[in-house]
Amino acid sequence: TPMAYPDRSSDPSASVWCWREGAVAQLRFNRPAALNAIDSAMAQGFHAACQAIAADPLVRAVHISAEGPAFMAGGDLAALRTDPVPVARELIAGMHGGLLLLAQLPAPVVASVQGAVFGGGLGLVLGCDLVVAAEGTRFGIAYPLIGASSDCSTSWGLVQVLGLRKAMEVALLADVLDATEALRLGLVNRVVPPATLHAEGERLAQRLAAGPTQALGQLKRLLRAAAQNDLGTHLDAEAAAFLACAQTADFTEGVGAFLAKRRPIFTGAGPAPRPTTQTKTP
Repeated sequence: TPMAYPDRSSDPSASVWCWREGAVAQLRFNRPAALNAIDSAMAQGFHAACQAIAADPLVRAVHISAEGPAFMAGGDLAALRTDPVPVARELIAGMHGGLLLLAQLPAPVVASVQGAVFGGGLGLVLGCDLVVAAEGTRFGIAYPLIGASSDCSTSWGLVQVLGLRKAMEVALLADVLDATEALRLGLVNRVVPPATLHAEGERLAQRLAAGPTQALGQLKRLLRAAAQNDLGTHLDAEAAAFLACAQTADFTEGVGAFLAKRRPIFTGAGPAPRPTTQTKTP
């Protein structure tokens, strides 16, 4: 398979596992005893896993989850305490590299989160396209509590998702939000009982993986760019994206299925080959 990256069977002790089930790439954090706090190995593992996912043409959705009681407690403070600047530089490089790849990926990204989502974990969750949280999950920026600003695009994501005024409150006061409040603010899409968390995340990922991947990728890109674009720029981007979709086999299938009143069967493939015209040589 194109995704050559450690999973549970090949390296049970890896701090990040990554594998593909059908069209869904699974990325799972595996430092449960440390509440999945980000250390250097995890940051590098995350970046490598995102590279493997981005390079795999068969991936049509991504499901991010974590082992143990907490999704991610933020950065590993024990590691940061010894030599803050080089360690922080290393952690940030790995996490930021992975986050950028996920944002650029056509495949939608779903996160299933539980327990605690703090610091870089909050940034990661803000960067995902859909988020399911277990009841009892707590969310917070945490950085000011240790005398730091943010990383992992947390400050960008908070403004995108919550708006500036609420983002200021969540960031500067560093208060903890419960799952109900996170749902009310639009930080997460669904709150479910802990026992059904993984199944609900998986169900969403499978549903997205059966969709028209190129079209979903264009939509995801347009929605993420909306706040930065002026209307004229955005209308041009929409036009270009629609015309790109109109050249795909999934568009042909979708229109045909709609007119025939049947369910479409999307393959997620790129542009359909254009018919070649024979030209006579003089």
